[in-house]
Amino acid sequence: MEDEYTLAVLICGAGAAGLTLAIDLARRGVAFRLIERMDQPFSGSRGKGIQPRTQEVFEDLGIIDRVVAAGGTYPRMHEYQNDGTYTERDVAERDDPTPAEPYHMALMIPQFLTERLMRERLAEFGHRVEFGYELVGFEQGEDGVTSRLVGPAGEEVVHSRYLIGADGGRSFVRGALDVGFPGKTLGVRAMVADVALTGLDREAWHQFNGGNMERMVSVCPLAGTDLFQIQAIIPLEGEVDLSADGIERMIVERTARNVAKIQSVTWASAYSMNARLADRYQIGRVLLVGDAAHIHPPTGGQGLNTSVQDAYNLGWKLAAVLSGAPDRLLDSYESERRPVAEAMLGLAAGLLEAARRGEMRRGREVHQLDTGYPGSPLAANSPGRMGALHAGDRAPDAPLHGAAGCSRRLFDLFTGPHWTLIGFEAEHAITKGRNGLHIHQVGAGCELQDVGGHFRDAYELVSGEWVLVRPDGYVAAIVRPDEASALQTLFAEAGLTGVDGLPH
Repeated sequence: MEDEYTLAVLICGAGAAGLTLAIDLARRGVAFRLIERMDQPFSGSRGKGIQPRTQEVFEDLGIIDRVVAAGGTYPRMHEYQNDGTYTERDVAERDDPTPAEPYHMALMIPQFLTERLMRERLAEFGHRVEFGYELVGFEQGEDGVTSRLVGPAGEEVVHSRYLIGADGGRSFVRGALDVGFPGKTLGVRAMVADVALTGLDREAWHQFNGGNMERMVSVCPLAGTDLFQIQAIIPLEGEVDLSADGIERMIVERTARNVAKIQSVTWASAYSMNARLADRYQIGRVLLVGDAAHIHPPTGGQGLNTSVQDAYNLGWKLAAVLSGAPDRLLDSYESERRPVAEAMLGLAAGLLEAARRGEMRRGREVHQLDTGYPGSPLAANSPGRMGALHAGDRAPDAPLHGAAGCSRRLFDLFTGPHWTLIGFEAEHAITKGRNGLHIHQVGAGCELQDVGGHFRDAYELVSGEWVLVRPDGYVAAIVRPDEASALQTLFAEAGLTGVDGLPH
């Protein structure tokens, strides 16, 4: 039976979560298949906001510049009054970038463009999505999972070490595991549509009846396209006409004037808003990511972002376990990510209530830069450490200057599938080299200099201290030279062996 499981991972679902996981596994050389029940890619704009923390993830995965080039920033919102006049405001707070936080505002890019760029990146690693393959059953064994697929050539059986359910809010994988999905329907039904229209300019996000949620209509130009996204609350029951004529008629009824001519509809959906969270993220060798584990109302712009970061958290852990790390490393996936999803659900639900009152404003809380894992077993804090940054926090960026004369960034050092260990003004190495660990030193006479003091300010290190950063960009430890044993414990948990293959 041991030799039967030749495939490491089967990923079911090729949305943003499945694609993120596939790219991460591909760059680590993990054998996987990525299947998608639909015959062709998703064509809608649904998750159009990319938050700053997700932008950092996309930088590491090698697509951030492509995403920015394909999309754009959110325009200012025009909130129209009954007489046709409007007030103007920003949709979200606009903060200036800092050395520690280079990405400071949400990007707008339709989900179908984001996923297209992700598929192109995946192809650069020699992999592709297998469309038209449906998972119809699976069984777990001691060493892996046996899955039954139905595809273009009929039924086949696939043996893999792990099965990942990235198959959305109606997840077949979650249902087959009999994992509970508690939460609630929020009493709000909405429509969203991507349309070509005339009559409104593309320099603003147009909102009508913003103070009356039941009559509100939002018309937002979709960056990177010639389309607009229309959103509106609709009755809880009954059919909704999502044709071009039907949407245009709704706008006229709600605004009492002809503000736009709908020429065509490229995608449309009516849905009830839900907030739900899976009871478990893992049972044996089957794990859930993205909407299969949590679904959010769209008010916080958190759904796609939380899903991407689920997969980013899981990818390196799966690869490590497949390479010999203890199986318990995967336990940290649920313990780290489920509380994050719970918090994001609360945030989105709170913003929905604010929207009901016409008071919704998105601030720093939606950026996910403050999301972390302070209670994680992979976070080793020094006793009595002072300062704002601790193990479990997001690792800040900082500009540095290389000894060879070139400018560098901390994020340059982090990019890739490895761990990173950095000593600040450290005289001696704190550990031996090991597979999957990059070691750097910052200070006078070292390979890197902290010319502007940004590294020192962001990490609040004292001379001789070392910071260990995980592959997903979170601080695993900040230690003094006499605390090297904490690093050895983390290395053992993560399966980082010495260059001779021994766990020294």
